[in-house]
Amino acid sequence: QVHLAESGGGSVQAGGSLRLSCAASGYTYNDYCMAWFRQPPGKEREGVAVISPGGTGTNYTASVKGRFTISRDNAKNTLHLQMNSLKPEDSAMYYCAANKAPCVLSVLVGSPAYEYWGQGTQVTVSS
Repeated sequence: QVHLAESGGGSVQAGGSLRLSCAASGYTYNDYCMAWFRQPPGKEREGVAVISPGGTGTNYTASVKGRFTISRDNAKNTLHLQMNSLKPEDSAMYYCAANKAPCVLSVLVGSPAYEYWGQGTQVTVSS
């Protein structure tokens, strides 16, 4: 049974940092691109960062470049998102998702392309 479980969300002040994690199980983890999406209240879900199956390729949405870093540990079937210099506009529910390779390494690839999803973890950034 496939399971993705996010953790690490919380409430921080602007300028702070958080590290999100996603633990994956029930499928061949390193056959899949992995991504982080986010969805603020009342808005559409957007891709934040994506990483290739081997971890050598990444892509970020423009608003987080230089502040967020996506990484994966294929030995532990885990995905991470290091978020620095957080802004109030980063507040959202954050989801991890899996897309079987071959996959287009772009955050513009929409959520329908992703087969597996976690339940999400809330990030709130106060000014």
